[in-house]
Amino acid sequence: MTNNVTVVELFAGVGGFRVGLETASSRFATVWANQWEPGRKSQHAYDCYVHHFGASSNHSNEDISVAKAQVPEHMLLVGGFPCQDYSVAATNAKGIQGKKGVLWWEINDILTRQRPPFVLLENVDRLIKSPAKQRGRDFGIILRCMADLGYDVEWRVINAAEYGFMQKRRRVFIFGYHKSTQHKTNVINISPFNLIQHHGFFAVPFPTTIAEATQLTTLNNLGEQSLLEISDTFQFQFQNAGIMIDGAIYTIAVDPIKRPPIRLKDVLVTSHVDEKYYAFDIDKVSYMKGSKRELRVKPNGEPYFYTEGPVPFPDNLDSPARTILTSEGKMNRSTHYIVDPLTQRIRTLTPVECERINGFPDDWTNTGMPEAYRYFTMGNALVVPLITEMGKRLIEIVGD
Repeated sequence: MTNNVTVVELFAGVGGFRVGLETASSRFATVWANQWEPGRKSQHAYDCYVHHFGASSNHSNEDISVAKAQVPEHMLLVGGFPCQDYSVAATNAKGIQGKKGVLWWEINDILTRQRPPFVLLENVDRLIKSPAKQRGRDFGIILRCMADLGYDVEWRVINAAEYGFMQKRRRVFIFGYHKSTQHKTNVINISPFNLIQHHGFFAVPFPTTIAEATQLTTLNNLGEQSLLEISDTFQFQFQNAGIMIDGAIYTIAVDPIKRPPIRLKDVLVTSHVDEKYYAFDIDKVSYMKGSKRELRVKPNGEPYFYTEGPVPFPDNLDSPARTILTSEGKMNRSTHYIVDPLTQRIRTLTPVECERINGFPDDWTNTGMPEAYRYFTMGNALVVPLITEMGKRLIEIVGD
């Protein structure tokens, strides 16, 4: 292998994986990236990506189902993809086929063609429990696909705030390493338990203890089940940490060894902000944030009680930020409202503060996109310092 770790970044957004990896080491070299927002005439996230990383024929702005044919050889495939219905069906013409428009199957096609040594993916943590009526099926399909392609896999649900970062954002990260590469994560002669707890990809940068009253759960025959069988009947309780080796699954519940978090007040801008961030109806916001038990009427005339728990208002500046959502900045229950340290008035967060909460440089998204879309991209983004820690770990694994 060359000294560089060549990277392909899928569903790149404004470049969170790339920023995190390149912060970790100059050895990461992105050789191809794709960002395309379906149904939008303006491609603001892609424009932001190009603004920072340059215009290039290797920066793709088209549907990945078309663009995937352009993906070059690489060492590391990264991407955050949506949690969808990954079920498969048998068809007369094409055998087993995944649902159209589900982005996992595009990733699977790229892995099938390229077989990169390493894969690092991110998703919402409910992936390991979906769908509700067949818990674990979707994640089982992903693992079965990767086992078919020769990958062993580790996963971990990580809340960034629990490891000293500035946002309570819980996501599942999936790390796959192909068995043909000589730079494996030392799986030989190390028990699955010790890999999860001490020696695996996630164990070193994100240490844990075993959750109380839990034990290692195993499933030895995933590799023996067909995709159709998994899609139709598979159920399994995946815990927040685990590993798949040769199609056998080992999983256990773990608790993070927590580090002091960055507080919300530590990322606030120190100068006066524009008056527009104060321009909202405080009474209306207070109502939206408060607990509710209200008698309402269904469209058919049937009465019912609508209940809703409270959301902190204003937000606690001595805690990390709550999860940034794509609706941040709009008047709703999920938007942050803070007491400004300078004026002592309640306001929303600025786009720069949202960038800081995700670990991006200031004004990263200030590239001509509307302000509402700056919030939107941060709601879709990674907590970049997590990727930096993973990048450092991967450089250790790859070695010189």
